[in-house]
Amino acid sequence: MAGIRAVNTSPERVLRHGLHALGFRFRLHRRDIPGVPDLVFPSRRAVLFAHGCFWHQHTCHLFKWPNTRDQFWRDKIQRNVNRDQIVSEQLAKLEWRVGVVWECALKGRTRRELDEVLNECADWLNSDRNWLEISGR
Repeated sequence: MAGIRAVNTSPERVLRHGLHALGFRFRLHRRDIPGVPDLVFPSRRAVLFAHGCFWHQHTCHLFKWPNTRDQFWRDKIQRNVNRDQIVSEQLAKLEWRVGVVWECALKGRTRRELDEVLNECADWLNSDRNWLEISGR
């Protein structure tokens, strides 16, 4: 697991590049914000997380329980899910808007067109909605 990246993942880099090209400016991995969001839009009071479907137990074709060390993986992934919920609640209390883009929206057989994902993110950033979640089809 030491080789698993926590930052600068492929889905995160795709979002960064696309949103920057659309004119959005952001900060990366601000440690002073709960959950250390992947993208932080301070002027819009919004954060975006690029969640990996396996690590955050998304109900899609990219998530599959490993065949070995069953209890270890169930405990680990459940801790991640619990932490995601707590972080979302903390951010809401601090009046941050929270967006999650799931890995399956950007890759795999259920992926969406990149422009569609980026436009949905842009629409949300320009709105006053508190929550955004984008997953595959």
